[in-house]
Amino acid sequence: MNDKKIDARTFDFALQIIELYKYLNSKNEYILSKQLLRSGTSIGANVEEAQAAQSRKDFISKMSIASKEARESKYWIRLLEQSKYLNGFNHTDHVTKEINVIINIITKIVKTTTQNDPKEAN
Repeated sequence: MNDKKIDARTFDFALQIIELYKYLNSKNEYILSKQLLRSGTSIGANVEEAQAAQSRKDFISKMSIASKEARESKYWIRLLEQSKYLNGFNHTDHVTKEINVIINIITKIVKTTTQNDPKEAN
């Protein structure tokens, strides 16, 4: 992991997902690519919303949603890769590594925030 902030990292990831979506559409794959586009761009949107949270509970909620979207994105990437739809896409390894890093960072943020507020642990 490098020192890039999670909001910048998820924004850059969304841009990569858009490129992947365009690639998949050029190969006439529209259904799975749309699922990935929605979940992959939603991660950063939820991280952005968390930055303006009204409370710690709201922050945890938004970051937890970002975590779920990240895990869903990982699923779609894995499915597309193993079904051979990503053959020919040059950045598959980078996208796969990046989603794992994002999941790890967001999980740590949620756990740390929850541990720092015992009321939220229940």
